[in-house]
Amino acid sequence: MNPDEARVVESYGRRVVLSLPDGQRQPAEVFGKRLRVVCGDEVRVSRHAENSALQVLDVLPRKTHFTRTNSQGQAEVLAANITQLVVLMSDHPVSDPFIVDRYLAGAELGGIKTLLVATKQDLGQSEEFQAHILAYQQAGYEVCNVSARDQATLHTLRQALSNEVSMLVGESGVGKSTLTNALLGTNTQRIREISESTGEGRHTTVSSILFDLPEGNAALIDSPGVRDYAPAPVNDLQVSFGWREFARYTGQCKFNNCLHLREPGCAILAAVKTGEISQRRHESYKRLVNLMRQLLPSYERH
Repeated sequence: MNPDEARVVESYGRRVVLSLPDGQRQPAEVFGKRLRVVCGDEVRVSRHAENSALQVLDVLPRKTHFTRTNSQGQAEVLAANITQLVVLMSDHPVSDPFIVDRYLAGAELGGIKTLLVATKQDLGQSEEFQAHILAYQQAGYEVCNVSARDQATLHTLRQALSNEVSMLVGESGVGKSTLTNALLGTNTQRIREISESTGEGRHTTVSSILFDLPEGNAALIDSPGVRDYAPAPVNDLQVSFGWREFARYTGQCKFNNCLHLREPGCAILAAVKTGEISQRRHESYKRLVNLMRQLLPSYERH
């Protein structure tokens, strides 16, 4: 990294925290109203002539970016230059598998590798939760079962994080901050208990923060918990690229523009019927197709 370059490790609108080439972390301000930066961005910086405060002047080209659909129905970048999305799911409280599916689809559509982590192993797993895990494994996803309270269960996860810039995502209460603390060996991230009245998690992390892991050339971004997530809008045909298991049947459908919804001669529908593809996963795919149709104008859907 050049002396006038840095990496954004925290972003709060016009104010950010930067990691400098010498390893120091310092606050800075974003110069210019149109410049938008996110956690993980590599940026060009300078010192203010009068007070030596750091200013972010420009964002260097992003290698990858992970996006979502915001409340206005527009694409919003959540993090940049990550190499791996780590999707956390829990049975305490129960994660929504449809949200997990959309996170995985967002990573697939963004060309980012994925890892599924089933947290709170020490609390046990229901048969329904185990069935969800099996469906993801059959779809081709690697799954790690961990407990933040048991360092022995974290060995495989640490290996998977090595030499990667990983971003932890998941619903509120799934245990992202607890797991981050366990991996860092500190109590850096604040933790809250699950709400007794709703059984849901409370938001602990309010902004994405990048940490350097103690072992290996690795970094970890802890992100705020969510109630929902949807990838950035894409057209009908692109949605299927978010479902890894569909790739096995590429070119086998009767029609080249098959959307795998109700078309005759669809190889995906046939695989769902035989159980080769999870019926619930296919239902999740249909829901995302419908959501994308609501977000995109009709001329962009096809």
